[in-house]
Amino acid sequence: MGYAKAFFEGAKLAMVVGLLLSGAGGANAADRIAFVVPSATVYPGQIVSDTALLEKQFFINAPAASQYVLSPDQAAGKVARKTLLRGKPILVSALGEPSLVTRGVPAPLVFTAGTLIITAMGTPLESGAAGDFIKIRNIDSGIIVSGTVLADGRIQVGMQ
Repeated sequence: MGYAKAFFEGAKLAMVVGLLLSGAGGANAADRIAFVVPSATVYPGQIVSDTALLEKQFFINAPAASQYVLSPDQAAGKVARKTLLRGKPILVSALGEPSLVTRGVPAPLVFTAGTLIITAMGTPLESGAAGDFIKIRNIDSGIIVSGTVLADGRIQVGMQ
């Protein structure tokens, strides 16, 4: 039994030495890169303020750095989709655009055909940011229509 244990310990040591000699240990592969981190925990749905962001140095492979927020401009004013932990790098995919229309809060609908413009009020069935395609219930008729959220918070319907 002692022989088998010694054999496996020796095999583990040989494997570690082999990895280090081959360069696969990764000690030389990491670069020191500055990432933007929150100064306090940010919860999903909260807007990230530029005053709550700091830069912190991390060791990471350079190609992987593009998955993370590198400048405060990339995160400021965005909404957290996931919990952002204090002092930890922020994934770009963990941030989203703030919603211009909120589910259940009436918003203006706009239909445009040439010079004809028809407006109405609708209740969004989902929240959406500029450019999002969402469903809305027309308050007057009760009919559910689809539309695109515009930058000013109106929803363009029809002729999509």
